[in-house]
This record gives sequence, structure tokens and C-alpha cells, in this order.
Amino acid sequence: MNTEILGVVVQIALMVILAYPLGKYIAKVYRGEKTWSDFMAPIERVIYKVCGIDPNEEMNWKQFLKALLILNAFWFFWGMVLLVSQGWLPLNPDGNGPQTPDQAFNTCISFMVNCNLQHYSGESGLTYFTQLFVIMLFQFITAATGMAAMAGIMKSIAAKTTKTIGNFWQFLVISCTRILLPLSLIVGFILILQGTPMGFDGKMKVTTLEGQEQMVSQGPTAAIVPIKQLGTNGGGYFGVNSSHPLENPTYLSNMVECWSILIIPMAMVFALGFYTRRKKLAYSIFGVMLFAFLVGVCINVSQEMGGNPRIDELGIAQDNGAMEGKEVRLGAGATALWSIVTTVTSNGSVNGMHDSTMPLSGMMEMLNMQINTWFGGVGVGWMNYYTFIIIAVFISGLMVGRTPEFLGKKVEAREMKIATIVALLHPFVILVFTAISSYIYVHRPDFVESEGGWLNNLGFHGLSEQLYEYTSCAANNGSGFEGLGDNTYFWNWTCGIVLILSRFLPIIGQVAIAGLLAQKKFIPESAGTLKTDTLTFGVMTFVVIFIIAALSFFPVHALSTIAEHLSL
Repeated sequence: MNTEILGVVVQIALMVILAYPLGKYIAKVYRGEKTWSDFMAPIERVIYKVCGIDPNEEMNWKQFLKALLILNAFWFFWGMVLLVSQGWLPLNPDGNGPQTPDQAFNTCISFMVNCNLQHYSGESGLTYFTQLFVIMLFQFITAATGMAAMAGIMKSIAAKTTKTIGNFWQFLVISCTRILLPLSLIVGFILILQGTPMGFDGKMKVTTLEGQEQMVSQGPTAAIVPIKQLGTNGGGYFGVNSSHPLENPTYLSNMVECWSILIIPMAMVFALGFYTRRKKLAYSIFGVMLFAFLVGVCINVSQEMGGNPRIDELGIAQDNGAMEGKEVRLGAGATALWSIVTTVTSNGSVNGMHDSTMPLSGMMEMLNMQINTWFGGVGVGWMNYYTFIIIAVFISGLMVGRTPEFLGKKVEAREMKIATIVALLHPFVILVFTAISSYIYVHRPDFVESEGGWLNNLGFHGLSEQLYEYTSCAANNGSGFEGLGDNTYFWNWTCGIVLILSRFLPIIGQVAIAGLLAQKKFIPESAGTLKTDTLTFGVMTFVVIFIIAALSFFPVHALSTIAEHLSL
């Protein structure tokens, strides 16, 4: 047990320690300063030339968003075409068939919005070709899209008064070539050394310990797993994701993958401080996020290592903790840590089944996604926090009788309205769609049966499974309580709608706020200026986030995870 806790502590320490220099490097990349990765410049120039991009052309926030949305629309249609025709495309040694249109729609939207929700099993639902040219390609593009959006916001914050926020295409390209690609290569080499397969052969025949023959899928796994973690993507190459022994072979590979999930979201907070030259603000934001993260880790690790009281009543020893749905080679502690790491970000990969975790652990996993501001996805995680900063500044200004200002710019009604809409959209979408699915399950049982019954569990846990699905979609996460049968017309289409609304509306709102504030006249700080880089304001922001985001979900948790915990 002490060894497991030590492993948890070491992983967290490595994340925090290495995030600082990485954040400094990311800031230099986006500021265009000299870095060790300048050797990529010729490759970038070729990309710009082939695509007809002028990297020096400045964009206002509307042009920036237009480029972002056009890019995503193009790749959506690209993915749809390849997925519905993958059975006839090359690199398909296992003979996997095409996806149905509704499943392809869900898959394309899911990976396009950086959610990577999977209503299919990776081994049988995709071919090597679509794994590489849809899934892996999207995982680079969508991660870089979020990072480019944050780079634009950082540029707008750093400027005193400006009408432009940088060039989306340049930020997108350098995010891939100078940050995501180098880190992916390092992680990929480590995984290969640990035993993750990298090849294009079909299924291999192995003999199990029981003497039975079994066909085991393989393929270019080591090429795809690094970016799925580093880009907070999370789509599993195999159906059981990172609990699969070929996707995550050893405890070392588990540590590397877990580190990969959180390192860039953490580093982006530090990058904000270095880019804008406001390190105290970055430390304040990082401190709030780290505190919330550690609270979740402590709760889940104690819950999972403590075991299930129902099993205790049967007189069965639980020396290793609550091990249902977990890998023995990883243990309850490492699985509990991963469950928090993957849900405070928009990653969603799993090394154990969240459906089998204790009720309070499931509540923490959902709350992380429902709050959706503790580190979050690469780039967009801090942008969600930025929304609440605007609200906190406005409320704080009213409370002390000062004009609300953030970094020398007045926060007025227009910015406040956008921030409020973005903040309330998240709980609204999750709760409304959970209510719809619950209503249909109760009042239209014939329809539910025609789709296979949906739920494997009734009562409190059945509600949790539906709530988790829409929460995961809205938070661009992609993990699930796998007791839900989700590969149906209803879940494919409704989840797709939630994915679109919850990805693009917040990004549009957040970039718009940054663009609007950037155009305003800069007001130098004075004795009456509200400080936003202090512990007091950090606590204020935390309280605003908790009231608006967390408490919106208290009633539904009282009927699901909390009720289930009290029934143990």
C-alpha cells in the first residue's frame, strides 16, 4: 500500500516539476523567440507554401474564429467519407467493415471536438488506415486547435490595445511541429521499449496460460497512444483503452502515459504567465487548479484503496483495495489517480473501468468534468477558467464598488453576458439531455427495448450512467460508465449534438471576449484597481466556479452517486 501511494506522489511531483520548464518553452514558441526547435522552420515554411498561408498576416477575433471553424468543417467531411468506406480502403489486414452513417457521424464529431467518445471497439470498429488518417490525424489537429485558440487569447491579453490576436494557421502549425510532435516521439519511443506494438501485421495467434488459442489485435499502437494522451484526446486504440496490456504494458508505461495526460494542460497555465509576463497571475490560477486536483486525488485514492464495504460484510479480504474493473499489475492507487487525471482534463482515456469505481469516486470523476476548469484540455481548459475569471472580476467589482477590470481592460455588460451564457450552457446541456434520456427510458420502454435496452443497471447507478455519458460529451472527455449500451441511433445522434454545442459555442464565446477586451483602451493600474493575481481573488474565483458549476449538479447527484453511496 505504501508503495502504491509513493507511486501516486512521484507521478504528481513529476507533472508539477516538469510543467514549469515546458510552459516557459511553449511561451517562447508562441512569442516567436529562439528555441531549440527552430530546425523545424523549413518544414513549416513548406506547409505554409503548399497551403497558401501567410504566417505573418494578423487576424482579428472574427477572422480567427472563421479559420478555426472552416478547418474543423473540412476535416469532419474527410472523416465521414473515410469511416463509411474503410472496409474497401488499404491497411485492413483484419478485414474490418465500414461504420454505419450514424456511428461515423458520432465518431467524426467526437474526434473533431477533441472528445474521442467511442461507441465502437478500436480493434473491430476501425482499420489501420482510419486509425492513422482519421483518428491520429484528428488527435493532432484538434489538440492544436485548442492550443492555437489559447495562443490567440494570450496574445490579446499581452497587448495593451490591439484589434488583432495573431494568426490561427501559424499557431496551429507550430503547436503541432514544435510541441505535440516532439513530445509524441519521446513518449512513443518509451512505449515501444516497454512492449507496445508498432507495425502493420494483422492479428497474432497466441496460446494462453490455460492452453487455449486466442487471436490478439496489434498494429501501429505506439504511434497513436502518445498523441491520444498528450493532446488530451483519449480515444483508445483498443476497446478497453489503457487497461489493455499492449496499450499500457507496465507500471512505467502507466506512469509515462498518466504524466502525458496532464503535462501540457499544466504547462499551458505557466505559459500564460511567461507569455503575458504576469507570472503571479499564472501561479494564482495554477494554485487553485492544483488544489482542486489534489482534493479529487485524495478522495478517489482513499475510496478505491479502502475497498467496498459490501464485500467486507461478506468476509472477503480486500488487501489490494476495490479491485473490480482494475488491472492487478497497476493497482487501485494508480487507477484512482488516473481516474482524476483523465477527468480534470478532457482526456477520457482509462486504465480501469470507471463504472466499477466506488460511488464517491464516480461523483468526483463527474464533478471534474461538470466543473470543467481544473486544467482541462490543452488550451481550452484554461479558456474555461478564463470565463469564470471574467464573472469573478465583475462580481468582485460590484461588491467593493469598483469598476470591474481585468488586466487593464474594463469588463462591461457585453463581455459579462457572453461569459454567463458560456458558463451556464455546460450544465444546461448536460441536465436537459439527461432528463430527456431518463424520460424516454421510463415512458417509452418499447423504443428503449428496440435499441437493446440501454442500461445494464437500474436505480441510482442507471441514472449515473446516463448522466456520465452526457457529462463526458459536454466536457469533451470521452470516458464512460460502460454499463450503458451507447452504440444506438438515440445515443449516437444526441451525443453528437451535445458534442457540437459544448465544443464550439464556448470557444466562440471565449475568443470573442478576448477580442472585445483587446480592442478596449488600456487603463494603467492604480490604487483602486482590483488585483487579480492574489490569493484572495483566487479564492473568489474558486467560490464562483463552485457555486455556478458544481452546485448546479447537486440535485442530480443526490439522486444518483450520493444516494448510491448512502445505500452501501
